[in-house]
Formats: sequence, C-alpha cells, structure tokens
Amino acid sequence: MSLLSKVTKKTLLIVTLSMLSLLSFSHPVHSNNDNTLETLTATKTIVELQELMKQGVFTSKQLTQFYIDKIEKEDHKYNSIIAINPDALSIAEKLDRNLSRYTKKLPILYGMPILLKDNIEAMEMPTTAGSLVLKDNQTNRDATLTEYLRASGAIILGKTNLSEWANFRSERSSSGWSAIGGQTKNPHDVTRTTCGSSSGSGAAIAANFAIAAIGTETNGSITCPAAVNGVVGIKPTVGLVSRFGIVPISPAQDTAGPMAKSVEDARLVLMAMQGPDEKDLITKSKTIIEVVESKRQPKIETLRLGLLVSGAEDHEQVKELSEALQQRMKKNGVTLVTALSFETYNGFWSDGYTQLLREFKTSLNHYFANLPNDTPNNLNMLTLEDVIKFNNNNADLEMKYFRQEIFVKSQATEGMATQKYKNLRKKLLRVTGKEGIDALLKEHKLDALIAITRGPAWKIDLINGDHSNGGVSTFSAISGYPHITIPAGKLHGLPIGLSIMTSGGEDSKAINIAETLEKLM
Repeated sequence: MSLLSKVTKKTLLIVTLSMLSLLSFSHPVHSNNDNTLETLTATKTIVELQELMKQGVFTSKQLTQFYIDKIEKEDHKYNSIIAINPDALSIAEKLDRNLSRYTKKLPILYGMPILLKDNIEAMEMPTTAGSLVLKDNQTNRDATLTEYLRASGAIILGKTNLSEWANFRSERSSSGWSAIGGQTKNPHDVTRTTCGSSSGSGAAIAANFAIAAIGTETNGSITCPAAVNGVVGIKPTVGLVSRFGIVPISPAQDTAGPMAKSVEDARLVLMAMQGPDEKDLITKSKTIIEVVESKRQPKIETLRLGLLVSGAEDHEQVKELSEALQQRMKKNGVTLVTALSFETYNGFWSDGYTQLLREFKTSLNHYFANLPNDTPNNLNMLTLEDVIKFNNNNADLEMKYFRQEIFVKSQATEGMATQKYKNLRKKLLRVTGKEGIDALLKEHKLDALIAITRGPAWKIDLINGDHSNGGVSTFSAISGYPHITIPAGKLHGLPIGLSIMTSGGEDSKAINIAETLEKLM
C-alpha cells in the first residue's frame, strides 16, 4: 500500500472520530482584535477554537497572522523560534476556502498552526538541528509526522530552536543553545533555562506562539522542557510516531511528541501525528497500539498510583508541593503507594550512555546518507567525522561556550554492528522495562507511576553549563515506554510538573489518567 493511501485512510479515520462537546457563544467577537485572539488562544481548546472558526468569529488566516505577528513582536525575549514557514498564510487561506466543505466535523487539527522542533523536516524550510553545518539542509520533503499533521488539517507555522544536535554534542552544554538560534529563554523568567533539547517548543507554547508544538525526546527532552515551561508534554511509546525525517540520536529511544496547553489538545495532536510508516518499521510492531479518542477517563477514586522518589524533592519546597499534591489526591479518593524506586545495577548509567554513543554514530551517518541527492552542498555525503571537523574549523561560532566531547566519543565507538551492542541493548530493555516499570506496576497493582518531573528551572549558565536538579525520565526513555508531564504548581513563579508513566503501548491509558489528574491541579 502506498504512503499516500495510508495518509488518506488516516485522514478519514481522524475526521470521523467523535469530538468533544463544544462551547457556544451568543455574541461574536471582533476577529481583527489581537487582544481577543490572545485571550481565546490562551484559554480555549482546539475543539473550541475550531467551533469559533466555523462560526466565523475568526479565520485560520487571521489566527496564523496573529501568531506570526506575536512571534515577531515578542520572541526577541525568548529566542524560541528559528524560522517561520513562508507558505503558512497561503496554506491557511486555502483551508479557509475549503472550510465550507465540512458541514459537520472538521479534521482534528483543521486550521490550527503547529510548530516543529528544528530537527524535524518540513518541505518549506531547512532542517538544521541548530547546527551551522546543516543551515542549508533544505530536503524539500516532509518528515512522516509532518505529513500526517498536514493530513489532519494542521498548518506548519515554523521551526523552534533547540539544544544543538538535540543536546548530544557536549557534556557541559547549556540546554536551549544552538549556533543558529542562540540561547532559548524561559518565558516565566528569562534568566532561567527552558531545559532541553526541545527547549524552543516548550518556551513557544508557554509564550502562546502556537496552538501546539512538536518536540523530540531521547531522554527527558520533551518532559523536562514541558515541565519547566509549565505546559503539557507527551513522550509516547517508541514506535507510535514515525522517526523518518528526524535528525536522530538513538533508534532505540528516539520519539517525537506534542506539547500543548492541555492534555486534551496534546491528545489530539498525538492522534494526528501517530501511525504506521514503511520508512520506520518499528511503527509496524504488533505491540504498538494507536491512540484513539476513547475518552474513558477513570474515576479519580478508582485510581491506584505509585509515587516514585524523585531527586527533585531534594529541594524542600518541591517536597512540600509534592506532599500537598499527595494530600489532594488522597482527599479525592486516589490510593497512593509511596516511596517507590527503581533498582539499577553497578554500571547501569554508564551502559545507558555507551549505548547512545554507539547508536548516534550509526544513525546520524545513516540520516546523512539518505538525504535527497539534490540537497544543497552535498550534505548526503556528510559523516559524523565531517561534522567534528566542521566544528573544529568553525570553533569561534560553534564552540565558543562548550565543545563536542560526545561527538568525539561517539566517533570512537564501533557503532551498532556488534553483538556486544545487541546484548547491552537487551539488558537495558529488560532492566528498565520488564524488571523496572512493569515490575513495579505489577507488584503493587498500580494503574500508573507518578513523580515530580523535575525541579524548578535553573539559571542559564553558558560558561559552566546546566545545573540539572533531578528527574525521572531515564527508565521510560530506555524502555521506550510512554511518559507524560502536566503542570502541577509553581515555586516562586517557576512551574513544576507531575509525571505519569505506564507500560509500553499504554499511551491511551496514560493520557486518560493525566487528564483526570489535570483537574486536580
């Protein structure tokens, strides 16, 4: 079956999915008022905004123009955006012309502007991963997830800044810095980090620069920026979303996922971007279950959740926030099993890093080799070794704050073609999956695991690098299991997130639980 026919079937599926009940408005608002659109986009869901669009309150073009103007006026404070799609307004105009064709239900993202992290391909713009060596990486093709988003009616608004090479270049990096985009800053406090590597995506949603943004994660790169920017982030089961057309780190752990202002919106975006792809065979796995709009939210009093010890609670005020949240859950009938933790073996953390080093060299060289032949500057001839040389030759621009130790270590590995690598991969999967997350869920008869995602955003320090303050992303990352974070409160104006983690393929379950808990926040 051709990819086009798959996309067509996918579009038919998502168009016919039942939608949520809609809010009605007795008085139309002035669609040319930026203040009105500011309020609506900050407070309404995708479904509610689409209903207003159908009522003629505003057009998709007006919504897109609002976001472009807002980015131009405000993003100088945050550096969250690398590029605006030059065709965004014309795409919106076409969607407006076709709106009348839909008499009942719209495709689930119809007319909604979405931002992509700039390691995800979109045909109108280069895909740079934040690096000057890829500044001309105009592939003239879409990543599969980009194609699926368009099929659902989304407008690709532009590209977000990121930690260069998805934060896999230096062991002393500053999250959110790239040679192309500069340093991304947290909209809640511009002196503080946006975390990485999907830094621009998290900051852009916090600043209300789009309906939603897509990030990518290898370990914590969706959940950390979502948490410290105060938005919802979903890291889905690896294999739910195709990685074709994404600059890689690890075929074992890489995935893309949505960031949005609500679990409901993030669910819709994930529904649109998921699906099988012949160009990424892991998406064809029988263990992967597509997210559907089941909306079977569990009654809160039926939930049995396991609370993981989080290093973030070493901060006494984070611990107090966590304890208050636990009391609120218990008061509403949640059964909590507390003080849970994962067991690791001696050398676990080193093994996890070694695996990524081997995978990066192999997967990045594969990405380069499979770029289109007409990509400018013969980028399809690049290798990791060439990128290392480029950075050395352009150290004044690429390495003025930190170096490329990770690149050098990765280049020195044997890659993925050894039995030693395969054995290590199996061991790490077993320890984090069957003997880790699955074991805790089974032993304590839990619906999900929860934890404080990360401590408050730390100060940006380009000279010394990140000052990370604990997190719970690693076991979900290595196992490839879903991990969702939702806003849980603030300390001194800085957001704190709550993580929800389930077994592999249980994305719908995790999302339903997240939406139930969201009501308590």
